[in-house]
Amino acid sequence: MLRKTLLATFCASVLITAAAPVFAAPTQELKSEQGTLEVTPITKGLEHPWALAFLPDRQGMLVTERPGNLRVVSVDGKRSAPISGVPKVWAKGQGGLLDVVLSPDFKQDRTVYLSYAEGGGEGDKAGTAVGRGQLSEDLTTLKDFKVIFRQEPKLSVGNHFGSRLVFDRDGYLFITLGENNDRMTAQDLDKLQGKVVRIYPDGKVPDDNPFVGQAGVRPEIWSYGHRNPQGLALNPWSGTIWENEHGPKGGDEINVIERGKNYGWPLATNGINYSGQPIPEAKGKTAEGTVPPHHVWEVSPAISGMAFYDADRFKPWQHNVFIGALASQELIRLQFEGDKVVHEERLMGELKARIRDVRQGPDGYLYVLTDEEDGTLYKVGLK
Repeated sequence: MLRKTLLATFCASVLITAAAPVFAAPTQELKSEQGTLEVTPITKGLEHPWALAFLPDRQGMLVTERPGNLRVVSVDGKRSAPISGVPKVWAKGQGGLLDVVLSPDFKQDRTVYLSYAEGGGEGDKAGTAVGRGQLSEDLTTLKDFKVIFRQEPKLSVGNHFGSRLVFDRDGYLFITLGENNDRMTAQDLDKLQGKVVRIYPDGKVPDDNPFVGQAGVRPEIWSYGHRNPQGLALNPWSGTIWENEHGPKGGDEINVIERGKNYGWPLATNGINYSGQPIPEAKGKTAEGTVPPHHVWEVSPAISGMAFYDADRFKPWQHNVFIGALASQELIRLQFEGDKVVHEERLMGELKARIRDVRQGPDGYLYVLTDEEDGTLYKVGLK
């Protein structure tokens, strides 16, 4: 057993060191309301990275690249060769390999979950799919990958896949699904566009989902009326699921996701069309029977990954949430009183980089991915 463990450790080391060398770059000191922000590049050369997940025992991070690669990045910045066994993805427009999360029981089952754009729709259209496989001990292979969920019908020509994954405290898997830039599908309960769905880890539908048993309604649906939700996180203090989504031109929003609720798109929105014209279906900023945003940006930062901060390392950040912003090229920090947002700070704007994902690391630092052809993974903390 000891020999097998040592061999696996050796193989993992070879995998990482045989790939890209350690990336060395100086730490930058940037401005912050709470003291000097230290931003350290961990690695570069990632091709449009989309998400990261931390492996246990300082084995590094899994990082997805939108064109279809899953890699291991070590704590000191070595990048592995692509992991084999990853599904073929539909890498067009906003589509490709997207989110990654580990099973809550990863140390026992070594299961990795991936969301991605999957082709096969009529007229070369695509939809969001989610599958899982077991990561080999040497970190080189995703074994026995199986699709557990498919967005139906497939309607995307390259837009609005959503795709964030989160497990709640009870072990249910939540998945965000964009409306594929087909607005009214977000209100159609016979379709999986513009929804947050809730399933078991094996893809089965829980009997207590809000629409189970209703004719002509998809039983996976947990909430609906979403546009393009690219942020999803479990609030560690309340256990609630928080989601953020892109508005059109204006109207990016945060929602606290509740069972069976309608979050309004496109009937209610704080945004307008990119043409400058109103959204045709919109009844205003609010609409009867819909839940208003928990927080809204009238000018869209183009928000993406989201992380609550509950570590002890940086006291000023406790009970804050951090959100990546693509268009405004910043990391957004929100402060709360209870659940109410009372203050916002924009960080890292000096780097002029599209921030796709942010996660709290096991060491209490934030880890930030930039969505670029030569994307960077940063480690961020207070001096």
